[in-house]
Amino acid sequence: MTSDVTGTNHGAHRSGPLTGTEILRYSAFTHDPGGGNPAGVVLDAAGLDDPAMLRTAAEVGYSETAFVTGGDEAARRFRVRYFSPLTEVAFCGHATVALAVALAERLGPGEIVLDTPAGEIPVSTETDGTGAVRATLTSVPTRSRPAEATELRQALAALRWTPDDLDPALPPHVAFGGNDHLVLAAASRARLADVDYDFDGLAEVMRRHGWTTVDLVWRESPERYHARNPFPVGGVVEDPATGAAAAAFGGYLHALGLVTGPATIAIRQGEDMGRPSDLLITVSPQDSRTRVTGQAVPIP
Repeated sequence: MTSDVTGTNHGAHRSGPLTGTEILRYSAFTHDPGGGNPAGVVLDAAGLDDPAMLRTAAEVGYSETAFVTGGDEAARRFRVRYFSPLTEVAFCGHATVALAVALAERLGPGEIVLDTPAGEIPVSTETDGTGAVRATLTSVPTRSRPAEATELRQALAALRWTPDDLDPALPPHVAFGGNDHLVLAAASRARLADVDYDFDGLAEVMRRHGWTTVDLVWRESPERYHARNPFPVGGVVEDPATGAAAAAFGGYLHALGLVTGPATIAIRQGEDMGRPSDLLITVSPQDSRTRVTGQAVPIP
């Protein structure tokens, strides 16, 4: 099954497949509902078992839906799980931002803590002068290692890329920020714009190696990157904004020593899909965690 987020047009509030399940819909990493990455949010999923959450995520049809399975509202601490249309994932950044904004709209801005399968994720929320809510999540500790020759060869074949399509200054890595992501840097913006891959073939390679997405990036400058994220293992051709991959990419920059002091880096994603998204990551040589910042807005 393949889900195309660009074809969805759901209201922000709708009952789900199970009685009493309210599904909220937000677009993350944008101030425009027509941009960013749509995510489902279920604030009270305590009564849903795993098959029910998977069915709900499949019905919603977005790349991920966040389910709050319990917690302490007074302490602003919540247990969260994430499901794509095909499987559960340990962590999802854009659904975390969407959930944090939904909670801030109900509880007020401030600090919250999410207990996810990947670990504890602190999130700070704040409003700007227009009342829009912005969220900053702090990832689990990141790590990054060079991609093995076999991993790279299989991934390039499925992407229909060659080694000449890669930027030699930014080596292929497998980076972790809650999930594993293969990071490949394109040699040009034109190469990044032309993504036409073998959906089933790449999904098989990713399942074999345990990757959640393939993080394709192009460096415009040391402070600005463009990204695309194929996600066939989740039943989605491509994510317009991927907070988990952005967190892992912070780990990649950290491991390669490409940040010499605390740095804020802009990532532009979704442009080639017609859903432009803006992610900010903050990386420091003294901290292996990545801070990922973005807005989210309800989808009308």
